[in-house]
Parts: sequence; structure tokens; C-alpha cells
Amino acid sequence: MRLSLRDRYIRAMRVSLFKTTAGMCRIDAVAAISRKLLPLHCRKSMQIILCDNYDEISACAANIVKATVKAKPNAILGLATGSTPEGMYRCLIQDYENGDLDFSAVETFNLDEYYPLSAENEQSYHYYMNEKLFRYINVPADKIHILNGEASDPDAECKAYGDAISAAGGIDLQILGIGENGHIGFNEPDEYLRADVHKTGLTESTVNANARFFATRDEVPRYALTVGIGDILRAKKILLLASGEKKAAAVRALLDDHITTQNPASLLKVHSDVLLICDRAAYGE
Repeated sequence: MRLSLRDRYIRAMRVSLFKTTAGMCRIDAVAAISRKLLPLHCRKSMQIILCDNYDEISACAANIVKATVKAKPNAILGLATGSTPEGMYRCLIQDYENGDLDFSAVETFNLDEYYPLSAENEQSYHYYMNEKLFRYINVPADKIHILNGEASDPDAECKAYGDAISAAGGIDLQILGIGENGHIGFNEPDEYLRADVHKTGLTESTVNANARFFATRDEVPRYALTVGIGDILRAKKILLLASGEKKAAAVRALLDDHITTQNPASLLKVHSDVLLICDRAAYGE
């Protein structure tokens, strides 16, 4: 019998997510997988996996990516940067090196890039992705897409990037981190949010949070190119990662009953398939 893509995903999920060592992912409510992936720990419509620490978050997130690629070898992955997904990338590299995962048919689109910043700059997301993932796995170079932080016409660059996502068929699995102020990608709190790929200014809180990656705060770019909220919400599945006490306020706002552009992540509540993987520090009380 030929399985649908959804059934193949569920089968791969059954194997990959629960084939972890004891205690790898603590699930605080009864979970079941049949033809429909049921909530692992349900708060409203969002599925939540509550982990004890960062390593558990990383292992669980990697298993979701692994299940997605096994179910659909030519999956379109939306990738994120920052400190939160680094452990997940390490797990995926290990799976690849062990022969458990093949990225040869995968296509990737990164969420964002600083502007203006060259791809060779060690703080660019081009550099980050190469050092943290791409140089160790077999995604074809022509299937890797990252916004050009040196584009002479950033508006044209953003338009072409959005068109490329659409031409690829959209994102199958979008990986997100969450900023302390609730930003996703570089969609910062504001009165209005853009739906499409665009150039945006960075808030002072984001500049301060990212200053640790630069020699001085003055070196942090004040602009970025980012995939917009509309493009994120068009992803078929969204995987949101959060770790540490500094993310607790943003996660708490994510799980309340309100939707506001002052917390961009709160717009994820309108999506039908969001999985939050967080530790107890980020989840709070």
C-alpha cells in the first residue's frame, strides 16, 4: 500500500522521536501517534515538548528534522541561526556521519542575514551556517539559500528570495528560535509587521542581545534582511526552540490568550501545526 506523505511523516516520527534513550524527552501528558500526531503536551492548539535541559532540546529537535527528511527526502527546510539551534545542528551532523541521514536531495532557506555584512564576515549567517552545519553534511551547494547581506538593491534581493521560496513549493519544516522580545527571524516588535521578505531595522534589545557575538556593540549591524511573518506562517510545520530563563517572558506571552505585533511570535498561534520544544527554565512556572 502506498503511504501518503503525512503517513510517512508519522511513521518516521514514531521511529525517530521515541527511539531516544530514557529521559531524553520528558513528556508531561499522555501522548499517542496514530494517523494524526496528537499533542505531546497541549496548551491550546500548540504542541509542547518540555525538556530538562538544552541537550534534550537539541536531541528532540534533531529527531523532528530527521523524521521530516526521512519522510520526504527532498524536503524544503527553513533554517535558523543563533545559539539555540547549534546543538540541534551538532546532532544532525552526527546522524549524517553515522549514515543515518542523507541531505543530498534537501533544499534549505535561511531565515535572515545581517545587512550590510559580507558573507566572509565571521558574524554573518553565511559563515555561521557553513561552520555549524553545511561544511559537514551533503546538502548540494546550489540548494542552499541565504539572503545576500551585500546586495546593492536589498528590495530586489528580498523579492527574488521570496520568489525562490514559492518556486520551491514552500517550506515543509520551518525552524525558529525566539528572541527575548518575542522576535522570530528578524521580525521585531512593531505596530505593523511585514508579511514578505524585507529589510528591517533591529531594535536596541536585539542589538544588545547580539552584541556578545561581536567584538564591540558598535560593530553590530543595525539592519537585517529577513523572511516575513507571512512566509513563516505559510510553512507546513513550524518547530520553535526556546532555552533559558531569558526566554521565559517571551514563551509566557506566546502561550497566553493574546496575539499582538508587539510580540511577533504570538502570531504563531494562528498556525495549525506548531511544535514548541523548550526547557523548564524557558517554560517557567
